[in-house]
Amino acid sequence: MNRAKDHTSETGQKELAAGVFKQAAQDLRRFHGATSATERELYLDAYRWVVSDDCSWPFSFLNVCQLLDLAPDILRAELLADASVGFFTYWSRRGARAARSFQIFLNRFPQKRRRVAVDPIPLTHVPIA
Repeated sequence: MNRAKDHTSETGQKELAAGVFKQAAQDLRRFHGATSATERELYLDAYRWVVSDDCSWPFSFLNVCQLLDLAPDILRAELLADASVGFFTYWSRRGARAARSFQIFLNRFPQKRRRVAVDPIPLTHVPIA
């Protein structure tokens, strides 16, 4: 019984950590060029969270990365790069990543090459000029 409770607790922590991470990523993208004070503060909060090396808070960036088994340095670079690009560039990159993932998925399955028999055209049917 205690084991099930521990699993539920760990799953809840991971879901919360993933939610914190997703919210920070959204705030970085959405409010990157914000002009209002409130939106600018949301951006700065997310930015400070991502660049911080503080581990004292249970859901700090480094602790979230550790809990989700993600590489903090790579994630930081991606988050900050995604935040600095425009809407079109961001979605273009996402589309390219999805296309690469789909291609990798398709490459897992061997493809059978079908040989199509083609009847040659008899020379008698070719007009002579």
